[in-house]
Amino acid sequence: MKIKKLSHCCLVIDVKDCRIVLDPGEFSIEEHRKVRKADIILITHEHYDHLHIESLKELVKNNAEVIVITNDAVGELLSKEGIKHRVMKHGNSIDVKDVHIDAYGEKHAQVHSSIPPVSNVGFFIENKFFFPGDAFTNPDKKVDVLALPVAGPWMKLGEAIDYGLLLKPRIAFPVHDAVRIPSQHKIPEKVLEENGIQFIKLEEGGELNIE
Repeated sequence: MKIKKLSHCCLVIDVKDCRIVLDPGEFSIEEHRKVRKADIILITHEHYDHLHIESLKELVKNNAEVIVITNDAVGELLSKEGIKHRVMKHGNSIDVKDVHIDAYGEKHAQVHSSIPPVSNVGFFIENKFFFPGDAFTNPDKKVDVLALPVAGPWMKLGEAIDYGLLLKPRIAFPVHDAVRIPSQHKIPEKVLEENGIQFIKLEEGGELNIE
């Protein structure tokens, strides 16, 4: 499995003979517009930094056989745009193009008590890599590699570190970090490494090869 970080939460994952594009949002428009091959597109939720409709349309247009997978709320938005998709909910599993995907989580982490949380689903790929979206969902199974959110209006850094310690993956790397200060990488690295979790400071355009 090879993971390439385009920016923020947008990843390109090559696994087996399949290419997955995850959360093509507004922070990575120019980069994911350069993606010429996509077999699966996964979208965790509807926020602009995870979903850019026009870019999604372009990806679908350029990849006639691509399969779009998301949650029910995003599914409603895509239906209005005429974009074919499949909906996954918490606890669902699917095998697509020889890749196994599990869905975990239901709601975005709370931003404020006055703001109802939107739907959010995390994706567990090949029983190896977990991308939770904007939530601290515990899949209650061993996570080998974790995409760890480290910055955002819905969280504080201590929560991110505690989430990493809870899931205790072999490897964690930061996402949701397009707007960040240096400590968003430095402090998790220190604490997680002290607890046996390899923290890889994956930057924009960086690649991670997972055995």
